[in-house]
Amino acid sequence: MDRRSFLTTSALGGTAAAASTLAAPAYAAGKRVLTLVQSWPRGFAVLDDASTYYSKMIDEMSDGALTVDKKAPGELVGALEVFDAVSSGQADMYHSADYYFIGQHPGYAYFTSVPFGGTAQEFTNWYHHGGGQALHDELGEIFNLKGLITGNSGSQSGGWFRKEIKSADDFNGLKFRMPGLGGKVLGKLGASVQNIPGGELYQALSSGALDGLEWVGPFADERAGFQEVAKIY
Repeated sequence: MDRRSFLTTSALGGTAAAASTLAAPAYAAGKRVLTLVQSWPRGFAVLDDASTYYSKMIDEMSDGALTVDKKAPGELVGALEVFDAVSSGQADMYHSADYYFIGQHPGYAYFTSVPFGGTAQEFTNWYHHGGGQALHDELGEIFNLKGLITGNSGSQSGGWFRKEIKSADDFNGLKFRMPGLGGKVLGKLGASVQNIPGGELYQALSSGALDGLEWVGPFADERAGFQEVAKIY
């Protein structure tokens, strides 16, 4: 299958930020102000840290000619509305995980956390030297986007559960948050798969709206407090 067939019929693990090729930045005192919308609340471990660092690097590398006005979920658009906001020109760039947006195109599943896929280092090598960037660019052209990787979250965890999972059968009927290809696999096992933004997960798990979830890994998960409401990891 050639690249175009792959992208038109369908579209490794890392969190990607995509920048619009069409949105016109605002100007302030001769500087370009770029509006960045993100899927993470302010202060969210690892992911908000990454977008903050990325924004700082833009400012420093441009000697202040470019500055970033970062918007958390709800300040301009919702956490899962960032893709459409940039594609339409409402914002200049987003920081998110592309597997949230497989509804826009299934090909985006391959740019965040492929089950049993490569490590972050392997993904980065494929992206920069194995044709991944070209595929991402071709996919982005459909939506007026230019994709860039801005770091990674490391290997994803197995998840947090309110009850013990002893066999694959235990996923049947389980309300579980997991986006992307991993969620599709669990859906085949009968799970009721949810795509819920990170800032809403603690409440969903503690209230019973979710029976379990997969987020990032031990450090970010502990900072989010999931161990307080789910004892099985």
